[in-house]
Amino acid sequence: MPRSYVLNRLLQSLVTLVLVSLVVFAGLRALPGDAAVAIAGPEADDAAIADVRRENGLDQPLPVQYLTWLGRALTGDFGESAQTGLPIGEMILQRLPVTLELAVLSLAFAALLGLTTGVVAAVRRGGAPDWISNGIALFGLSVPNFWLGLMCVLVFAVALGVLPSSGFIPFTESPWQNLQRLIMPAFVLGSGLAAVLMRQMRSSMVDSLRSDHVRTARAKGAGEWRVVGVHGLRTSLITVLTILGVQLGQLISGAVVTEQVFVLPGFGKLMVDSVFTRDYPVIQAAVLVAAVGYIGVNLCVDLLYSVVDPRIRVHGGAA
Repeated sequence: MPRSYVLNRLLQSLVTLVLVSLVVFAGLRALPGDAAVAIAGPEADDAAIADVRRENGLDQPLPVQYLTWLGRALTGDFGESAQTGLPIGEMILQRLPVTLELAVLSLAFAALLGLTTGVVAAVRRGGAPDWISNGIALFGLSVPNFWLGLMCVLVFAVALGVLPSSGFIPFTESPWQNLQRLIMPAFVLGSGLAAVLMRQMRSSMVDSLRSDHVRTARAKGAGEWRVVGVHGLRTSLITVLTILGVQLGQLISGAVVTEQVFVLPGFGKLMVDSVFTRDYPVIQAAVLVAAVGYIGVNLCVDLLYSVVDPRIRVHGGAA
């Protein structure tokens, strides 16, 4: 992979990150109300509000406020929560592993179900496997996360009693209990992504199996499993990688709802609680961290294109 291509993608990601930080900073300042009043509390007097404004740099010009906030954020210093007084960086580090574990399990479930059913539907298109796979995908796309989560709790926790309904236990304390409490949230969060992957995988595999290089492989006597698993699947993964990068935003938003339903102390729940309590410093830091994660994943997806599909040739900054 040419170094110029990597540097170009890194520069694009850096510019995007700067623009995102500007939007986050300006967006919170555009909200109605005085941030100093929200931090100090509704019963604070003018002197207390002035002290809060001075301590948080809210009395400085906006460009100075932005540069100060961005400079501290680059070192991992997001300030302190207006509600709890705790360092925001520590709060995020405590919550982020829960959401990351949930996201990994959800992605594993979505990839296993979505890719498998997509390939089967493409190979057996028009038959019963194709109809069943499309039915599963339609169900996953149609059912809201919160409703599916509540139904899972009613069936598996209340009616059958085989899984706990809520809560979280770290993996280091009890791997089995940790898995028990994340099975349902991972299924709920991954179902929608699995449906999208299945539809895209099926469409991409159908086109790939009709391509010239697949016909050439069959003409040379390659077995069907090799044709599907090597020549067809590898080409189709380009579409899947693109979808995974795009769907990360929905995974983050879905995690917010899922963590609320299953009472998981994750990053999504931290964002929701901060919005309800109008904890502006935490909101600002959480949105920035989520944006960095999203940009980072899309950068990795971009760089993986030429690794997955050797037909892609990168020259300079173009792919």
